[in-house]
Amino acid sequence: MSTPHESHESIEMYLKSVLELEGTEAPVAISRLAQRLGVSPPSAIEMVKRMAEQDLVTHTPYKGAELTDKGRKRALVIVRRHRLWERFLTDKLGLPWEDVHDYACRLEHTTASVVTEALAEFLDHPATCPHGNPIPDANGQVITCNTIPLNEMEIGQSAMLVNIAYEETILLDYLAKRSFFPGTRLTLEDIAPYQGPFMIRIDDRTEALGREIASRIYVTLLPED
Repeated sequence: MSTPHESHESIEMYLKSVLELEGTEAPVAISRLAQRLGVSPPSAIEMVKRMAEQDLVTHTPYKGAELTDKGRKRALVIVRRHRLWERFLTDKLGLPWEDVHDYACRLEHTTASVVTEALAEFLDHPATCPHGNPIPDANGQVITCNTIPLNEMEIGQSAMLVNIAYEETILLDYLAKRSFFPGTRLTLEDIAPYQGPFMIRIDDRTEALGREIASRIYVTLLPED
């Protein structure tokens, strides 16, 4: 049996995950939500039903879950805490860019609103987390920019890396070792056939990125020379 704290933390993890996944599909399929959280589909369905009873999501059988206004507001608060902590851990404590996501996941559930706003003030209200994702303001407003996933680029196009979507430590570690950071300029040199990798040129080297990874890197296209 879960404790009240565990239940609270689990609900917040679900809310944040639904918010992130709604960026590519709505409603969010329970199977995708379960995969994202590393739980079984029956466990995800049970939690989604509990959240629906609290008016945090709407659940349509065989289709998925969507945040209600109440759920979206709460999810944005969690995302704000998370991304501010990432910024603090990277900028002020000098922790590795690829490691701070996991630390922030632990801190986001135990941070009071007054601490969140003091943290934002201390950091001078940053616009993005270290991975380029926008930080919602205190009113839940999010500034977005015109980006596309790298896997939608055409061969020969150049772009600037803006953000990494659906952060996971294993993904961030992989990208950090290959110098894929926000602000990095890159060019799509080729796409291997038969669902092969994307060949990306950065400076004087070429890196191969699988299609799943490429779909989670968002860029803005640069004008042609």
